[in-house]
Amino acid sequence: MSFFYKLSIIMGLVVVASNYLVQFPIQYFGLSKILTYGAFSYPITFLITDLANRAYGKIVARKVVYVGFFIGVFLTLFISTNFSDIISIRIAIGSGVAFFIAQNLNVTIFSMLRKRSWYVPPLTSSVFGSIVDTFLFFSIAFYSTGISWVSLAFGDLAVKFFITLLMLIPFRLLLSKITDFSENRISKARKI
Repeated sequence: MSFFYKLSIIMGLVVVASNYLVQFPIQYFGLSKILTYGAFSYPITFLITDLANRAYGKIVARKVVYVGFFIGVFLTLFISTNFSDIISIRIAIGSGVAFFIAQNLNVTIFSMLRKRSWYVPPLTSSVFGSIVDTFLFFSIAFYSTGISWVSLAFGDLAVKFFITLLMLIPFRLLLSKITDFSENRISKARKI
């Protein structure tokens, strides 16, 4: 199985897990009003997108986003969505919209910065993608529901920033294991 398909399948599974886990606030240390378990798994999607972008370039990275989006939305709708609960439906819709917009923003920013130091593209694109994703998702899923979505969004975002920093470690380790098939590298090779 190619690296592209592995990334696409993992992307879809992480989205489904995150959509399920976001329904459960953390009940320890008084964090229930500011943090859900989904905050810990979702930042992995940015790592996946960044690895695809580094290996194949933005066109293929967007394909990973699209495949992950369809897998994630399909499985979320049929596995973790309770159609009798409006919040569960709003979570599925919010997740899809936020994921699609934020991941495409991530691909664009990463591509613009890809020639900078190894850590600049994934860090910058993930930070901006996380901000957009968080506020789109929480506003769509929880606005006007009585759930303190703004405090949940800020708690979620703080964890995403922390995990984004941690994701630089596997990104750097995997960077040496992936081959750059991006259009930039291929066009340079053709000129030689």
